[in-house]
Amino acid sequence: MRKSEIKRKTAETEISLNLDLDGSGTGRIATGVGFLDHMLTLFARHGRFDLSVECSGDTEVDDHHSVEDIGICLGEAFAEALGDCRGIARYGDITLPMDEALVLCAADISGRSHLEYDLKIPTEKIGTFDTELVEEFFTAFVRKAGITLHLIGLRGKNSHHIAEAAFKASARALAKATAVCDEYRDEIPSTKGVL
Repeated sequence: MRKSEIKRKTAETEISLNLDLDGSGTGRIATGVGFLDHMLTLFARHGRFDLSVECSGDTEVDDHHSVEDIGICLGEAFAEALGDCRGIARYGDITLPMDEALVLCAADISGRSHLEYDLKIPTEKIGTFDTELVEEFFTAFVRKAGITLHLIGLRGKNSHHIAEAAFKASARALAKATAVCDEYRDEIPSTKGVL
């Protein structure tokens, strides 16, 4: 069972997160940050991950602490649910369109945390959401997940579409990378024998 439960409490946030990598795409998301709720619901659906997130954060300051800490928790959840990564495909990629936006995402579940981020989001806000927090979320996620993730914007004019394409693309790429492959179900996908 590739599941995990993460709880995190700081002076700035209190988070409860549950993840099932082999779910049906159910998202029960209540972060206190409306745009992030929307993005994580899409992430769950397009990755076919069952994901529940509850966060109480200091959004009266701004959304930064909640967004970053949820990224941390989601990364921890992926790492815990994957365990030793036995039998997974390891790599996944997609070029995903969202109307005029086009985003490439490639993932390597390598044990090495790296984010290559090149999304040019044209506005500073999407509603009340600071668009710089998209990068903050993915940075926190990859650091804790031990994943190399490339998010490259190839086209796009609408900030919402670009961000949405990034979350959908990352979900689809991660779904491919975390998939268990029957032909090497009992193998670690590395010549080192460990990830």
